[in-house]
Amino acid sequence: MNKIPKPKYVDAHVHLSDPEYEGMTEKLIEDATQSNVVALISNSINLQTSLLNLELAKKYTGRVYVALGIHPWNIKELTPNELENTFNLILDHANDKKTVAIGEIGLDYQYLEKAKNKTELRELQHKVFHEMLRVAEKTSLPVIIHSRGTTPQIVEMLPSYNVKRVLLHWFSKPIELISEIASRGYYITEGPPVVYSKSTREIIKKIPLANLLTETDGPVRYFGSQFKGKTTTPAYIPIIVEAIAELKNMRKDVAAQQIFQNFTTLFNIKLRSKQ
Repeated sequence: MNKIPKPKYVDAHVHLSDPEYEGMTEKLIEDATQSNVVALISNSINLQTSLLNLELAKKYTGRVYVALGIHPWNIKELTPNELENTFNLILDHANDKKTVAIGEIGLDYQYLEKAKNKTELRELQHKVFHEMLRVAEKTSLPVIIHSRGTTPQIVEMLPSYNVKRVLLHWFSKPIELISEIASRGYYITEGPPVVYSKSTREIIKKIPLANLLTETDGPVRYFGSQFKGKTTTPAYIPIIVEAIAELKNMRKDVAAQQIFQNFTTLFNIKLRSKQ
């Protein structure tokens, strides 16, 4: 009787350079390995975390890969020349096998509404997003996009750029866009809310498995189910895949294999799917 291979899992969106993880990285990687999470993409939010993530990828070669970029929340703290320096850093590392995407980039106006200079900050967000998409065109790297409250706008914008590989991180709404997202060959990621959120579970039912990836967005804390009050780590990924498999009415190892394949295809990472 043939033994079913142990599933391989991936975390397409985590922030290993976050201060909350300081001093924990070794344990995080060890726990992820014990849970058969074979690859992580540590996303950046500014120039500093981009540099830190490159160091982590060097230290944990073959386990940690990086996305370099500027998060829309961080435009208020941009230092002189930071945008240009991040742009150049991406160009310098675009052919490094550890650098697999540009991210986390995007648009999000939620925290700008009370700012006196909100119009100026919106314009700056758009400028930064444009520059990150422009460097994606130059490098042919995929983009990992933060689109809270701006998904329709971003989906409308993207065809103006020569960017083919797109991941919409923690997609939440509008659910009516899923068919267009899938038809364009874009991907979405979902994380722990798959276990307990009715709206997220509806998204999983509608998105083709071929367009789905898993994430934790750690160290973000979640408030439902067994995640409540805990610091999120990549070791949670098998729980997420189990919930996806249940919703898709398939075996967990089959769901894991397809998600693994999506990951290696999108990010052009060569990993073995079986031990």
